[in-house]
Amino acid sequence: MTKPVDTEEMLLRIKALLRRSRIVSERKLTIGSVELDYDSLTVTRGDDHQTLPQKEFYLLYKLLSYPDKIFTRIQLMDEIWGMESESGDTTINVHINRLRRRFECYPEFELVSVRGLGYKAVKKI
Repeated sequence: MTKPVDTEEMLLRIKALLRRSRIVSERKLTIGSVELDYDSLTVTRGDDHQTLPQKEFYLLYKLLSYPDKIFTRIQLMDEIWGMESESGDTTINVHINRLRRRFECYPEFELVSVRGLGYKAVKKI
């Protein structure tokens, strides 16, 4: 930050850093009434508990950790499948479609395609 420091901006930045560090340390993410538990690969909403396949969970967790941030297919492939992966471009499409079908009745978030760029998660709560 540059001096003189705007105290309101500094407080907002500190809150954002604390929020991100809490997500990393707890490894749980909450969006409205939906909770994602990184350690058990589960998504919980009320009495509904779903254990997801590993790659699907990591993809959902990544997108929801940064709502409204657009991730390219390459970024997602590198981070979730790894640089050495032999998987093709359609792998991301298939996993996104599975997640959309699985969570279509959840009003808290939506996975959105951004034409020509990639994907993002949009919080609706």
